[in-house]
Amino acid sequence: MRKICAAEVVGKMRVGAGKGGIAAINDGDSRKIFRIYGVLAAEADDGNIQGFSVASKFRPIRATRNISDICFWGIEHVHCLPRSAQPGRIFGERNISDNRWDGLVCIIVSNAFFVSMFSTADALVSTGLAKLGYQYVNIDDCWAEIARDDKGNLVAKNSTFPSGIKALADYVHSKGLKLGIYSDAGYFTCSKKMPSSLGHEEQDAKTFASWVSMSSIIAFTGIDYLKYDNCNNDGSKPTVRYPIMTRALMKTARPIFFSLCEWGDLHPALWGAKMGNSWRTTNDISDTWDSMVSRADMNEVYAELARPGGWNDPDMLEVGNGGMNKDEYIVHFSIWAISKAPLLIGCDVRNATKETMEIISNKEVIAVNQDPLGIQAKKVRIEGDLEVWAGPLSGYRTVVLLLNRGSWRSAITANWDDIGIPPNSVVKARDVWEHTTLNTQFIGNITATMDSHSCKVYVLTPIS
Repeated sequence: MRKICAAEVVGKMRVGAGKGGIAAINDGDSRKIFRIYGVLAAEADDGNIQGFSVASKFRPIRATRNISDICFWGIEHVHCLPRSAQPGRIFGERNISDNRWDGLVCIIVSNAFFVSMFSTADALVSTGLAKLGYQYVNIDDCWAEIARDDKGNLVAKNSTFPSGIKALADYVHSKGLKLGIYSDAGYFTCSKKMPSSLGHEEQDAKTFASWVSMSSIIAFTGIDYLKYDNCNNDGSKPTVRYPIMTRALMKTARPIFFSLCEWGDLHPALWGAKMGNSWRTTNDISDTWDSMVSRADMNEVYAELARPGGWNDPDMLEVGNGGMNKDEYIVHFSIWAISKAPLLIGCDVRNATKETMEIISNKEVIAVNQDPLGIQAKKVRIEGDLEVWAGPLSGYRTVVLLLNRGSWRSAITANWDDIGIPPNSVVKARDVWEHTTLNTQFIGNITATMDSHSCKVYVLTPIS
Protein backbone atom coordinates (compact mmCIF):
# COMPACT_ATOMS: atom_id res chain seq x y z
CA MET A 1 0.00 0.00 0.00
CA ARG A 2 1.30 3.45 -0.89
CA LYS A 3 2.11 5.97 1.78
CA ILE A 4 1.87 9.67 0.95
CA CYS A 5 4.79 11.27 2.75
CA ALA A 6 4.43 14.86 1.66
CA ALA A 7 0.82 15.74 2.34
CA GLU A 8 -2.39 14.74 4.04
CA VAL A 9 -6.07 15.54 3.96
CA VAL A 10 -7.34 17.42 6.99
CA GLY A 11 -11.07 18.00 7.08
CA LYS A 12 -12.03 19.48 3.75
CA MET A 13 -8.75 21.21 3.00
CA ARG A 14 -5.67 19.77 1.35
CA VAL A 15 -2.41 20.60 3.12
CA GLY A 16 1.18 19.66 2.49
CA ALA A 17 3.74 20.34 -0.17
CA GLY A 18 2.63 22.98 -2.63
CA LYS A 19 3.15 23.47 -6.33
CA GLY A 20 6.70 22.73 -7.34
CA GLY A 21 7.37 20.86 -4.11
CA ILE A 22 8.77 17.37 -3.73
CA ALA A 23 6.71 14.34 -2.73
CA ALA A 24 8.16 11.04 -1.59
CA ILE A 25 5.97 8.07 -2.38
CA ASN A 26 6.55 4.52 -1.20
CA ASP A 27 4.64 2.32 -3.67
CA GLY A 28 5.47 -0.96 -2.00
CA ASP A 29 8.59 -2.00 -3.80
CA SER A 30 10.70 1.14 -4.10
CA ARG A 31 10.86 4.71 -2.86
CA LYS A 32 10.23 7.21 -5.61
CA ILE A 33 10.47 10.97 -5.71
CA PHE A 34 7.90 13.00 -7.60
CA ARG A 35 7.62 16.73 -8.20
CA ILE A 36 4.20 18.22 -7.51
CA TYR A 37 3.00 20.15 -10.53
CA GLY A 38 -0.17 21.41 -8.93
CA VAL A 39 -2.07 21.48 -5.69
CA LEU A 40 -4.60 18.69 -5.32
CA ALA A 41 -7.64 19.85 -3.38
CA ALA A 42 -10.25 17.84 -1.59
CA GLU A 43 -13.89 18.89 -1.75
CA ALA A 44 -14.35 22.40 -0.49
CA ASP A 45 -17.46 23.92 1.04
CA ASP A 46 -18.30 25.74 -2.20
CA GLY A 47 -18.49 22.49 -4.15
CA ASN A 48 -15.25 22.99 -6.05
CA ILE A 49 -13.39 19.71 -6.37
CA GLN A 50 -9.84 19.53 -7.59
CA GLY A 51 -10.12 22.50 -9.91
CA PHE A 52 -13.45 21.61 -11.52
CA SER A 53 -16.86 22.74 -10.42
CA VAL A 54 -19.73 20.58 -9.28
CA ALA A 55 -22.91 22.51 -8.59
CA SER A 56 -23.54 22.59 -4.87
CA LYS A 57 -27.22 21.73 -5.39
CA PHE A 58 -26.33 18.14 -6.18
CA ARG A 59 -26.35 15.69 -3.31
CA PRO A 60 -25.43 12.01 -3.14
CA ILE A 61 -28.35 9.92 -4.36
CA ARG A 62 -29.82 6.63 -3.22
CA ALA A 63 -29.74 4.34 -6.20
CA THR A 64 -31.99 1.41 -7.00
CA ARG A 65 -30.74 -1.33 -4.67
CA ASN A 66 -28.49 1.36 -3.21
CA ILE A 67 -25.42 2.71 -4.90
CA SER A 68 -24.11 -0.85 -5.22
CA ASP A 69 -25.78 -1.11 -8.61
CA ILE A 70 -23.10 1.20 -9.91
CA CYS A 71 -20.15 1.29 -7.58
CA PHE A 72 -18.71 -1.07 -5.03
CA TRP A 73 -15.84 -1.36 -2.68
CA GLY A 74 -13.16 -3.97 -2.19
CA ILE A 75 -10.39 -5.21 0.00
CA GLU A 76 -6.78 -5.78 -1.00
CA HIS A 77 -4.68 -8.70 0.07
CA VAL A 78 -1.61 -7.32 1.79
CA HIS A 79 0.94 -9.66 0.29
CA CYS A 80 -0.01 -9.24 -3.33
CA LEU A 81 2.72 -8.27 -5.78
CA PRO A 82 2.52 -4.73 -7.14
CA ARG A 83 3.00 -5.24 -10.87
CA SER A 84 0.33 -6.07 -13.44
CA ALA A 85 2.40 -8.91 -14.85
CA GLN A 86 2.57 -10.46 -11.40
CA PRO A 87 -0.36 -12.25 -9.79
CA GLY A 88 -1.78 -10.84 -6.58
CA ARG A 89 -4.97 -10.96 -4.56
CA ILE A 90 -6.50 -7.53 -4.88
CA PHE A 91 -10.17 -7.33 -4.07
CA GLY A 92 -12.76 -4.88 -5.25
CA GLU A 93 -15.22 -6.02 -7.86
CA ARG A 94 -18.98 -5.79 -8.21
CA ASN A 95 -21.08 -7.36 -10.93
CA ILE A 96 -24.43 -6.90 -12.63
CA SER A 97 -24.64 -9.24 -15.60
CA ASP A 98 -27.34 -10.27 -18.08
CA ASN A 99 -30.11 -11.51 -15.84
CA ARG A 100 -29.96 -8.62 -13.37
CA TRP A 101 -29.82 -5.98 -16.06
CA ASP A 102 -33.14 -7.19 -17.46
CA GLY A 103 -35.47 -4.27 -16.96
CA LEU A 104 -32.92 -2.37 -14.86
CA VAL A 105 -32.42 1.21 -15.94
CA CYS A 106 -28.90 2.59 -15.83
CA ILE A 107 -28.90 5.10 -13.01
CA ILE A 108 -25.63 6.88 -13.73
CA VAL A 109 -27.52 9.87 -15.01
CA SER A 110 -26.33 13.08 -13.39
CA ASN A 111 -23.64 14.97 -11.55
CA ALA A 112 -25.24 13.72 -8.35
CA PHE A 113 -23.70 10.33 -8.93
CA PHE A 114 -20.38 11.99 -9.74
CA VAL A 115 -20.42 13.71 -6.35
CA SER A 116 -21.51 10.49 -4.65
CA MET A 117 -18.35 8.75 -5.87
CA PHE A 118 -16.31 11.32 -3.97
CA SER A 119 -18.39 10.91 -0.82
CA THR A 120 -18.03 7.14 -1.12
CA ALA A 121 -14.26 7.47 -1.12
CA ASP A 122 -14.55 9.76 1.90
CA ALA A 123 -16.77 7.21 3.68
CA LEU A 124 -14.30 4.37 3.19
CA VAL A 125 -11.73 6.47 5.01
CA SER A 126 -13.96 8.00 7.70
CA THR A 127 -15.56 4.67 8.68
CA GLY A 128 -12.18 2.98 9.03
CA LEU A 129 -12.93 0.47 6.28
CA ALA A 130 -9.95 1.65 4.26
CA LYS A 131 -7.60 0.86 7.14
CA LEU A 132 -9.07 -2.64 7.28
CA GLY A 133 -8.03 -3.12 3.65
CA TYR A 134 -11.04 -2.05 1.62
CA GLN A 135 -9.08 -0.19 -1.02
CA TYR A 136 -11.17 0.04 -4.15
CA VAL A 137 -13.98 2.27 -5.40
CA ASN A 138 -15.18 0.66 -8.63
CA ILE A 139 -17.47 1.87 -11.37
CA ASP A 140 -19.68 -0.68 -13.11
CA ASP A 141 -21.66 -0.56 -16.36
CA CYS A 142 -23.08 2.60 -18.03
CA TRP A 143 -20.13 4.88 -17.28
CA ALA A 144 -19.37 5.69 -20.94
CA GLU A 145 -21.17 7.40 -23.79
CA ILE A 146 -22.93 5.12 -26.28
CA ALA A 147 -20.45 6.07 -29.04
CA ARG A 148 -16.66 6.26 -29.07
CA ASP A 149 -14.95 9.51 -30.12
CA ASP A 150 -13.60 10.17 -33.61
CA LYS A 151 -10.37 8.37 -32.69
CA GLY A 152 -12.19 5.30 -31.45
CA ASN A 153 -11.64 5.96 -27.74
CA LEU A 154 -14.13 5.28 -24.97
CA VAL A 155 -15.55 8.54 -23.62
CA ALA A 156 -16.85 9.03 -20.09
CA LYS A 157 -20.55 9.92 -19.97
CA ASN A 158 -20.60 13.69 -19.75
CA SER A 159 -23.84 13.91 -17.78
CA THR A 160 -22.35 11.67 -15.10
CA PHE A 161 -18.63 12.45 -15.17
CA PRO A 162 -18.47 16.06 -16.42
CA SER A 163 -14.75 16.34 -15.64
CA GLY A 164 -13.89 12.85 -16.80
CA ILE A 165 -12.58 9.73 -15.11
CA LYS A 166 -9.11 11.21 -14.68
CA ALA A 167 -10.37 13.76 -12.16
CA LEU A 168 -12.16 11.06 -10.19
CA ALA A 169 -9.04 8.89 -10.23
CA ASP A 170 -7.02 11.76 -8.83
CA TYR A 171 -9.41 12.23 -5.93
CA VAL A 172 -9.76 8.55 -5.11
CA HIS A 173 -5.97 8.14 -5.14
CA SER A 174 -5.53 11.24 -3.00
CA LYS A 175 -7.46 9.38 -0.29
CA GLY A 176 -5.03 6.46 -0.49
CA LEU A 177 -7.61 4.36 -2.36
CA LYS A 178 -7.77 2.80 -5.81
CA LEU A 179 -10.20 3.07 -8.70
CA GLY A 180 -11.75 0.32 -10.80
CA ILE A 181 -13.57 0.43 -14.13
CA TYR A 182 -15.80 -1.90 -16.15
CA SER A 183 -15.74 -3.24 -19.68
CA ASP A 184 -16.82 -6.33 -21.55
CA ALA A 185 -15.38 -8.89 -23.99
CA GLY A 186 -18.16 -8.13 -26.47
CA TYR A 187 -19.42 -5.39 -28.74
CA PHE A 188 -21.68 -3.82 -26.11
CA THR A 189 -21.80 -4.18 -22.34
CA CYS A 190 -24.58 -6.06 -20.57
CA SER A 191 -26.70 -2.90 -20.33
CA LYS A 192 -26.29 -2.29 -24.09
CA LYS A 193 -25.85 1.37 -23.18
CA MET A 194 -22.12 1.66 -23.84
CA PRO A 195 -19.60 0.02 -26.20
CA SER A 196 -17.42 -2.87 -25.09
CA SER A 197 -13.79 -3.69 -25.78
CA LEU A 198 -13.95 -6.56 -28.28
CA GLY A 199 -11.68 -5.48 -31.13
CA HIS A 200 -10.47 -2.46 -29.12
CA GLU A 201 -8.53 -4.24 -26.38
CA GLU A 202 -5.18 -2.45 -26.74
CA GLN A 203 -6.78 0.91 -27.33
CA ASP A 204 -9.00 0.60 -24.27
CA ALA A 205 -6.20 -0.73 -22.05
CA LYS A 206 -4.10 2.29 -23.03
CA THR A 207 -7.04 4.55 -22.23
CA PHE A 208 -7.47 3.03 -18.77
CA ALA A 209 -3.76 3.43 -18.08
CA SER A 210 -3.61 6.97 -19.50
CA TRP A 211 -5.98 8.65 -17.05
CA VAL A 212 -3.09 10.34 -15.25
CA SER A 213 -2.99 13.95 -14.14
CA MET A 214 0.29 15.79 -13.61
CA SER A 215 -1.40 17.71 -10.79
CA SER A 216 -1.56 14.55 -8.71
CA ILE A 217 1.20 13.51 -6.36
CA ILE A 218 0.18 9.87 -6.54
CA ALA A 219 2.60 7.61 -8.37
CA PHE A 220 -0.14 6.00 -10.46
CA THR A 221 -3.46 7.77 -10.88
CA GLY A 222 -5.14 5.85 -13.67
CA ILE A 223 -7.27 2.75 -13.33
CA ASP A 224 -6.16 0.04 -10.89
CA TYR A 225 -8.77 -2.62 -11.59
CA LEU A 226 -10.71 -3.89 -14.58
CA LYS A 227 -13.84 -6.00 -14.34
CA TYR A 228 -14.33 -7.69 -17.71
CA ASP A 229 -17.81 -9.01 -18.46
CA ASN A 230 -19.00 -11.45 -21.13
CA CYS A 231 -22.13 -10.01 -22.76
CA ASN A 232 -23.02 -9.37 -26.41
CA ASN A 233 -19.95 -11.09 -27.84
CA ASP A 234 -19.24 -12.67 -31.24
CA GLY A 235 -19.95 -16.22 -30.14
CA SER A 236 -16.32 -17.21 -29.72
CA LYS A 237 -15.18 -18.82 -26.48
CA PRO A 238 -14.00 -16.61 -23.60
CA THR A 239 -10.74 -18.56 -23.69
CA VAL A 240 -10.18 -16.86 -27.06
CA ARG A 241 -11.38 -13.36 -26.17
CA TYR A 242 -10.09 -12.85 -22.62
CA PRO A 243 -6.35 -13.43 -23.29
CA ILE A 244 -6.36 -10.54 -25.77
CA MET A 245 -7.21 -8.11 -22.97
CA THR A 246 -4.73 -9.85 -20.66
CA ARG A 247 -1.92 -9.09 -23.11
CA ALA A 248 -3.20 -5.56 -23.68
CA LEU A 249 -3.15 -4.78 -19.95
CA MET A 250 0.33 -6.20 -19.54
CA LYS A 251 1.60 -4.02 -22.39
CA THR A 252 0.59 -0.91 -20.45
CA ALA A 253 3.17 -1.84 -17.75
CA ARG A 254 0.64 -0.58 -15.21
CA PRO A 255 -0.57 -2.67 -12.24
CA ILE A 256 -4.18 -3.20 -13.27
CA PHE A 257 -5.92 -6.08 -11.52
CA PHE A 258 -7.87 -8.16 -14.02
CA SER A 259 -11.18 -9.63 -12.85
CA LEU A 260 -12.75 -12.10 -15.27
CA CYS A 261 -16.55 -12.02 -15.17
CA GLU A 262 -17.44 -15.01 -17.34
CA TRP A 263 -20.14 -16.20 -14.87
CA GLY A 264 -18.60 -19.67 -14.53
CA ASP A 265 -20.07 -20.88 -17.82
CA LEU A 266 -16.89 -22.45 -19.17
CA HIS A 267 -15.40 -23.31 -15.75
CA PRO A 268 -12.93 -20.39 -15.63
CA ALA A 269 -11.32 -21.80 -12.48
CA LEU A 270 -9.70 -24.32 -14.81
CA TRP A 271 -8.03 -21.71 -17.01
CA GLY A 272 -8.44 -18.28 -15.41
CA ALA A 273 -5.09 -18.21 -13.59
CA LYS A 274 -3.27 -17.85 -16.90
CA MET A 275 -5.28 -14.79 -17.81
CA GLY A 276 -6.37 -12.87 -14.72
CA ASN A 277 -6.29 -12.43 -10.98
CA SER A 278 -9.81 -13.61 -10.15
CA TRP A 279 -12.67 -15.26 -11.99
CA ARG A 280 -16.39 -15.50 -11.38
CA THR A 281 -17.43 -19.06 -10.64
CA THR A 282 -21.16 -18.32 -10.54
CA ASN A 283 -23.89 -16.29 -12.12
CA ASP A 284 -25.00 -13.12 -10.36
CA ILE A 285 -25.95 -13.29 -6.71
CA SER A 286 -29.15 -11.79 -5.30
CA ASP A 287 -29.97 -10.70 -1.77
CA THR A 288 -31.66 -13.90 -0.61
CA TRP A 289 -30.59 -16.87 1.50
CA ASP A 290 -31.16 -19.38 -1.29
CA SER A 291 -29.17 -17.38 -3.83
CA MET A 292 -26.31 -16.84 -1.40
CA VAL A 293 -25.88 -20.46 -0.31
CA SER A 294 -26.22 -21.72 -3.89
CA ARG A 295 -23.34 -19.41 -4.95
CA ALA A 296 -21.31 -20.68 -2.01
CA ASP A 297 -21.96 -24.26 -3.11
CA MET A 298 -20.97 -23.59 -6.73
CA ASN A 299 -17.82 -21.75 -5.69
CA GLU A 300 -16.75 -24.48 -3.25
CA VAL A 301 -16.50 -27.02 -6.08
CA TYR A 302 -13.38 -25.22 -7.32
CA ALA A 303 -11.70 -24.79 -3.93
CA GLU A 304 -8.55 -26.68 -4.82
CA LEU A 305 -7.95 -24.46 -7.87
CA ALA A 306 -7.72 -21.20 -5.90
CA ARG A 307 -4.28 -20.05 -4.79
CA PRO A 308 -2.26 -16.88 -4.23
CA GLY A 309 -2.45 -15.00 -7.50
CA GLY A 310 -5.73 -16.54 -8.65
CA TRP A 311 -8.99 -16.47 -6.70
CA ASN A 312 -12.46 -17.96 -7.07
CA ASP A 313 -15.07 -15.20 -7.08
CA PRO A 314 -18.67 -16.13 -6.10
CA ASP A 315 -19.81 -12.51 -6.68
CA MET A 316 -20.25 -9.61 -4.32
CA LEU A 317 -21.41 -9.44 -0.72
CA GLU A 318 -25.06 -8.61 -0.20
CA VAL A 319 -24.52 -7.75 3.47
CA GLY A 320 -26.53 -4.67 4.37
CA ASN A 321 -28.95 -4.67 1.45
CA GLY A 322 -31.88 -5.89 3.56
CA GLY A 323 -32.89 -9.19 2.00
CA MET A 324 -31.48 -11.43 4.75
CA ASN A 325 -31.39 -11.26 8.54
CA LYS A 326 -28.30 -10.68 10.68
CA ASP A 327 -27.51 -14.37 11.21
CA GLU A 328 -27.79 -15.04 7.49
CA TYR A 329 -25.51 -12.12 6.65
CA ILE A 330 -22.96 -13.44 9.17
CA VAL A 331 -23.09 -16.81 7.39
CA HIS A 332 -22.64 -14.99 4.07
CA PHE A 333 -19.60 -13.01 5.21
CA SER A 334 -18.13 -16.04 6.97
CA ILE A 335 -18.29 -18.36 3.97
CA TRP A 336 -16.82 -15.72 1.65
CA ALA A 337 -14.03 -15.10 4.16
CA ILE A 338 -13.01 -18.71 4.68
CA SER A 339 -13.28 -19.28 0.92
CA LYS A 340 -10.64 -16.57 0.39
CA ALA A 341 -13.13 -14.95 -1.95
CA PRO A 342 -12.99 -11.29 -2.92
CA LEU A 343 -14.74 -9.31 -0.18
CA LEU A 344 -16.90 -7.11 -2.33
CA ILE A 345 -19.11 -4.75 -0.37
CA GLY A 346 -22.36 -4.33 -2.25
CA CYS A 347 -24.21 -1.92 0.03
CA ASP A 348 -23.92 1.84 0.31
CA VAL A 349 -21.17 2.31 2.87
CA ARG A 350 -22.18 5.95 3.35
CA ASN A 351 -25.46 4.82 4.91
CA ALA A 352 -24.54 1.44 6.36
CA THR A 353 -26.19 0.52 9.66
CA LYS A 354 -24.25 -0.28 12.81
CA GLU A 355 -25.17 -3.95 12.36
CA THR A 356 -23.82 -3.98 8.80
CA MET A 357 -20.63 -2.25 9.84
CA GLU A 358 -20.08 -4.78 12.64
CA ILE A 359 -20.20 -7.57 10.08
CA ILE A 360 -18.07 -6.14 7.27
CA SER A 361 -15.49 -4.65 9.64
CA ASN A 362 -14.84 -7.78 11.73
CA LYS A 363 -11.05 -7.76 11.89
CA GLU A 364 -10.74 -11.39 12.94
CA VAL A 365 -12.87 -12.66 10.07
CA ILE A 366 -11.05 -10.41 7.61
CA ALA A 367 -7.75 -11.81 8.92
CA VAL A 368 -8.95 -15.32 8.05
CA ASN A 369 -9.77 -14.15 4.55
CA GLN A 370 -6.40 -12.44 4.22
CA ASP A 371 -4.34 -15.27 5.71
CA PRO A 372 -1.04 -15.45 3.79
CA LEU A 373 -1.33 -19.19 3.22
CA GLY A 374 -4.17 -18.39 0.84
CA ILE A 375 -5.87 -21.81 0.88
CA GLN A 376 -9.61 -21.88 0.28
CA ALA A 377 -11.66 -23.77 2.87
CA LYS A 378 -14.07 -26.44 1.70
CA LYS A 379 -16.81 -28.71 2.97
CA VAL A 380 -15.44 -31.72 4.85
CA ARG A 381 -18.70 -33.21 6.20
CA ILE A 382 -22.38 -32.89 5.27
CA GLU A 383 -25.20 -34.43 7.29
CA GLY A 384 -28.47 -33.24 5.77
CA ASP A 385 -28.69 -29.51 6.44
CA LEU A 386 -25.70 -29.52 8.80
CA GLU A 387 -22.27 -28.80 7.33
CA VAL A 388 -18.66 -28.56 8.45
CA TRP A 389 -16.30 -26.40 6.38
CA ALA A 390 -12.58 -26.24 7.15
CA GLY A 391 -9.27 -25.10 5.78
CA PRO A 392 -5.67 -24.59 6.92
CA LEU A 393 -4.30 -21.23 8.04
CA SER A 394 -0.75 -20.08 8.58
CA GLY A 395 0.94 -20.92 11.88
CA TYR A 396 -0.42 -24.50 11.92
CA ARG A 397 -3.90 -23.17 12.62
CA THR A 398 -7.21 -24.33 11.14
CA VAL A 399 -10.40 -22.41 10.47
CA VAL A 400 -13.64 -24.35 10.90
CA LEU A 401 -17.16 -23.21 10.10
CA LEU A 402 -20.16 -25.07 11.54
CA LEU A 403 -23.23 -24.25 9.46
CA ASN A 404 -26.90 -24.96 10.13
CA ARG A 405 -28.77 -24.60 6.84
CA GLY A 406 -31.92 -26.20 8.25
CA SER A 407 -35.06 -24.85 9.89
CA TRP A 408 -34.41 -26.07 13.45
CA ARG A 409 -31.86 -25.38 16.15
CA SER A 410 -29.21 -28.13 15.93
CA ALA A 411 -25.84 -29.24 17.28
CA ILE A 412 -22.93 -29.76 14.87
CA THR A 413 -19.63 -31.53 15.59
CA ALA A 414 -16.34 -31.11 13.73
CA ASN A 415 -14.02 -34.08 14.16
CA TRP A 416 -10.29 -33.65 13.97
CA ASP A 417 -9.90 -36.38 11.34
CA ASP A 418 -12.38 -34.52 9.12
CA ILE A 419 -10.67 -31.16 9.35
CA GLY A 420 -7.04 -32.25 9.09
CA ILE A 421 -5.91 -32.08 12.72
CA PRO A 422 -4.03 -35.10 14.21
CA PRO A 423 -6.55 -37.14 16.28
CA ASN A 424 -5.00 -36.70 19.74
CA SER A 425 -4.13 -33.02 19.39
CA VAL A 426 -5.11 -30.62 22.16
CA VAL A 427 -6.53 -27.47 20.63
CA LYS A 428 -7.66 -24.06 21.81
CA ALA A 429 -10.56 -22.42 19.98
CA ARG A 430 -11.07 -18.77 19.17
CA ASP A 431 -14.62 -17.69 18.32
CA VAL A 432 -14.03 -14.97 15.74
CA TRP A 433 -17.56 -13.55 15.95
CA GLU A 434 -17.72 -13.43 19.74
CA HIS A 435 -14.06 -12.34 19.91
CA THR A 436 -13.38 -14.75 22.74
CA THR A 437 -11.08 -17.72 23.29
CA LEU A 438 -13.11 -20.57 24.76
CA ASN A 439 -12.09 -21.70 28.25
CA THR A 440 -12.28 -25.36 27.30
CA GLN A 441 -9.39 -27.10 25.56
CA PHE A 442 -10.57 -29.57 22.93
CA ILE A 443 -9.35 -33.05 22.04
CA GLY A 444 -10.72 -34.96 19.05
CA ASN A 445 -13.61 -32.67 18.14
CA ILE A 446 -15.51 -29.48 18.82
CA THR A 447 -19.30 -29.16 19.03
CA ALA A 448 -21.62 -26.16 18.96
CA THR A 449 -25.39 -25.71 18.90
CA MET A 450 -26.83 -23.01 16.70
CA ASP A 451 -30.11 -21.64 15.41
CA SER A 452 -31.52 -22.03 11.92
CA HIS A 453 -29.51 -20.29 9.19
CA SER A 454 -26.63 -19.48 11.47
CA CYS A 455 -23.04 -20.54 11.97
CA LYS A 456 -20.03 -20.64 14.26
CA VAL A 457 -16.53 -19.87 13.07
CA TYR A 458 -13.53 -20.96 15.10
CA VAL A 459 -9.82 -20.59 14.57
CA LEU A 460 -8.23 -23.67 16.10
CA THR A 461 -4.65 -23.52 17.33
CA PRO A 462 -2.79 -26.68 18.48
CA ILE A 463 -1.41 -26.62 22.02
CA SER A 464 0.04 -30.13 22.13
